[in-house]
Amino acid sequence: MNVRIDDTDRKILAALQQDASRSLDDIAREVGSSKTPVWNRIRKMREAGVIGQQTVVLDAEALGFEACFFVLIRTSEHEADWQGRFLKALQDRPEVQEAHRLAGDIDYILKVRVENARAYDRFYQALIAEVRVHNVTALLSMEQIKSTTMLPL
Repeated sequence: MNVRIDDTDRKILAALQQDASRSLDDIAREVGSSKTPVWNRIRKMREAGVIGQQTVVLDAEALGFEACFFVLIRTSEHEADWQGRFLKALQDRPEVQEAHRLAGDIDYILKVRVENARAYDRFYQALIAEVRVHNVTALLSMEQIKSTTMLPL
């Protein structure tokens, strides 16, 4: 479904990206509208798929997940059966926060959040026991410099 996004919609989306728990009254006041039109616009954007799942952002380190690894995977397998098993393996592992299929020398990149290096090794061992990969390189993030889910509206 196509939906046209105007300036008011962009203001609503920007407000929701900053804090989706804000009241409709607050958002309406910020965008210069009233509550009902803002609610209708939000509903339409949800129905159109512009607005997806609403959630909260947790502090990984405060919860004991101190290690963030970026995992580069090369594979010589490209058959549908292998891809299905690989994608299922990633979906089944909550440690995998993001997974991307890439163009270029590396086939996949994963963002994996775990407690420590031992926990990463358990993840790695379980993954390679389930699906065959040609080469895996794990890069430990030493410091998160920027992280956002906000789009530049």
